Amino acid sequence: MARTKILSARSGSIPDELHILAKLEDISVEKLRERLATGRIVILRNSKRDTDRVVGVGEGLSTKVNVNVGTSSSVVDVEMEKEKVRIAVKYGADSIMDLSIGGDIRWIRKVIMIEADSLPIGTVPTYQAYIEGTKKYGIDIPEDFFIKIVEEHLRDGVDFMTIHAAITRELAKKAVRSERIEKIVSRGGSMLAAWMLETGNENPFYKNWDYLLELFAEYDAVISLGDSLRPGAIVDALDYFHIAELINNAKLVQSAREKGIQAMVEGPGHMPLNKIKADIKLMKSLTKGAPYYVLGPLVTDIAAGYDHIAMAIGAAIAIAEGADFLCYLTPAEHLSLPTPEQVREGLIAAKIAAHAGDIVKLGEKALRLDIEMSKNRARLRWNKMLELVLDPEKAKSIHYQFGKKTPSCDMCGSYCAFLILSKYEEQHHGV
Repeated sequence: MARTKILSARSGSIPDELHILAKLEDISVEKLRERLATGRIVILRNSKRDTDRVVGVGEGLSTKVNVNVGTSSSVVDVEMEKEKVRIAVKYGADSIMDLSIGGDIRWIRKVIMIEADSLPIGTVPTYQAYIEGTKKYGIDIPEDFFIKIVEEHLRDGVDFMTIHAAITRELAKKAVRSERIEKIVSRGGSMLAAWMLETGNENPFYKNWDYLLELFAEYDAVISLGDSLRPGAIVDALDYFHIAELINNAKLVQSAREKGIQAMVEGPGHMPLNKIKADIKLMKSLTKGAPYYVLGPLVTDIAAGYDHIAMAIGAAIAIAEGADFLCYLTPAEHLSLPTPEQVREGLIAAKIAAHAGDIVKLGEKALRLDIEMSKNRARLRWNKMLELVLDPEKAKSIHYQFGKKTPSCDMCGSYCAFLILSKYEEQHHGV
């Protein structure tokens, strides 16, 4: 098996990426080496991909935000998807996942990788395997076809990949017969469940797990263990199926670590506020600190049109409790393929949540920008304030929407607290 970054770190060597990451994250190289060696951080970088960008995910690192793009089966507009990638890059996404299921999936993936420049790229190979497989074989897709698609993505340079390995045939059978409100909401999970139940075969990723580890070792890419049975309704959160799959994923993480393969685990999903802390603590305990990649969680099921806000509420709590990687949601979630503008809204909401959580999780390192912002706000230094916000263009357009009449904003006008106090300071302190 190839000598991976984990194996190098375990031997006492320091992979080149860690020196870069240490400067970016203001953390010692030795701490990073130890956390990489034990699987508590991962580096989203395929060794065959020619890029200098280093993005680390995990313990002690800033929370990263992923943006999903990709065609649907009913809307195939590659130029629109390219525009979404450009927006994601402009507004500070840390990675891009191509979830395309319409058009020429192979070609679209390569187009998106070019447009994303140096950002890490993630994919879900189950989609392509199922879509192309059913067209070619019907439901009787050979299990090695699923594995061949994974290998194709690795050869193309994909940095991290959702692998739905933990949903076994027995779990799928129980889930579809259960009292769950939403049996299986994961697209990839439902594809695999349908294939297993129709053919009677075991999950090809679970069955061929050792061979998958060999493939990922060759490219030193990251396995992102999918959560096929994540709750799609808040009342299903932390039920038998949710936890059973998490236990399976924890076992798969451990076997990946033993072989020196980087792995992280994907999480919910829909979940009420009072269960988020328990979910994070359970996952971290079961996996011995593996990086946790969360989709929110969404804290209510009735926020359609505003699901980016429901996501941000849950994500901020999850991150404060120890989640490491956040997959954004847009206002179009559950309703439509998002537009480029909705991608921007979703990304900004996710970045706000990530930063809010990091203030708790990382303390002073994350708080520096907030302190700088507050100091400039107290002095009404608008140019500097508008540089520090996550969406300067929107903030500027709102600030000037009624014209500029006073040194303050138009909420308080000449009765701004800072203007009133500044007069007192000038009179009594010579400021």
